[in-house]
Amino acid sequence: MRQEFVCQSCGASHIQWTGRCSLCGSWNSLVEETRLVVKPRGVSPTSGGRSLTLFGLESTGERPQRLLTGIGELDRVCGKGLVAGSVLLVGGDPGIGKSTLLLQVCAALSGQAEGSVRVRTIYISGEEAIDQVRLRAIRLGLAKTGVELAAATNVRDILVTLDWAKPMVPVVLVIDSIQTMFVDTLESAPGTVSQVRAAGHELICLAKRRGFVSFLVSHVTKEGMIAGPRVLEHMVDTVLYFEGERHYPFRILRAVKNRFGPTNEIGVFEMTEKGLVEVTNPSALFLAERRGSMSGSCVFAGIEGTRPMLVEIQALIGPAGLSPPRRAVVGWDGNRLAMVLAVLDVRCGLALGTRDVYLNVAGGLRITEPAADLAVAAALVSAATDVPVAADMVVFGEVGLSGEVRSVAQGERRLKEAAKLGFTQAMIPQRSPSREQHSRALLTRVYEIGHLQRVVASFRQMVGPLGHDQERLYDKAP
Repeated sequence: MRQEFVCQSCGASHIQWTGRCSLCGSWNSLVEETRLVVKPRGVSPTSGGRSLTLFGLESTGERPQRLLTGIGELDRVCGKGLVAGSVLLVGGDPGIGKSTLLLQVCAALSGQAEGSVRVRTIYISGEEAIDQVRLRAIRLGLAKTGVELAAATNVRDILVTLDWAKPMVPVVLVIDSIQTMFVDTLESAPGTVSQVRAAGHELICLAKRRGFVSFLVSHVTKEGMIAGPRVLEHMVDTVLYFEGERHYPFRILRAVKNRFGPTNEIGVFEMTEKGLVEVTNPSALFLAERRGSMSGSCVFAGIEGTRPMLVEIQALIGPAGLSPPRRAVVGWDGNRLAMVLAVLDVRCGLALGTRDVYLNVAGGLRITEPAADLAVAAALVSAATDVPVAADMVVFGEVGLSGEVRSVAQGERRLKEAAKLGFTQAMIPQRSPSREQHSRALLTRVYEIGHLQRVVASFRQMVGPLGHDQERLYDKAP
């Protein structure tokens, strides 16, 4: 037996307690754990092993069939269905709707109509009693589905219950949550790095051995990362983050890792009294309450995974007074905003360094791609000059430190989505005339911008924010 102190953030071991982890720098994250140390003597590394069978890259059998849940947004994120033997790690803030979503998934699979694939769904809760799960099912109208429930935290009990011969029907298993599970051979408390790693390993081996589709619910830290050792994210096949603001009804399910589908794919849901409802056209939903005649508002045509999505970016600029200027950002990277403000100041002569700047992505969505630089810059210039952007215009493009506007990927799909929603104008980076001719034909006016100075100069030339002068908002492309 050996006493050691394990960091709960990175899993590093220390021989004595210190206030700060020497590897990741986290404060007060060391927890004392007892580990059994076995030192084999006189045993060869090859003794007791078996020879492995090696295979080529060419497949000789059929591709694994995917199990459709009936929830289109979840199937999209997972890569058009669930693969037998796969393990999915679902993380999110407390109360965001993780348990509600997975209970709806189990109910949808177990309640499929006759003629479809029969699925056995098992929901094991380590945080709630069975009656609490039943109350949620009654509120969601799922009480009459064939979901099997259990309340347990001992991994040994779960393995004994489920470790049968490979079943004749697909099995979907939900563990809520992995931080509450413990392996009784370890003396550390549930939720520690050792327990999460050991419990995750046992449950993943069970899923691979029996062909289960397993969902592991995980807590998150205050920084928004999945709690526990990062090795857990490497062990599973798919890592899903359930995002959203408490004050908004929208929820975003994002795949940050997926061995069976595209990464960074998102599914959009709306939280209602009857649970989570799919949003098949999120662009129209995010723009439903937009008012196009207001300055500081700009529509950004973005790409989330493989899905084009239009969102509204709002900017507000006010006097700082005697206090230092504020920079408040919601839904975007604050460092990127500082870069765009510096480019507007140094390269374009728009002095915003002494004024308060507020930036918001409407609807609670978070944008990470650099293609939003030009839309943010247009919203900032519009707010500074009090001149609104055209209501039927979308904007996208990356801005460099010298002020040049760089091209972005999948521009044609962005323009198609804009045309489908009724937008007739677009401001995009300069491209060769032979590209995106089909999408350009769908819009009345497409303005190509090579440098950010052109945008600032066009706003300054405006006589008024309304009327026929609106056509002079941007120079016509050659």
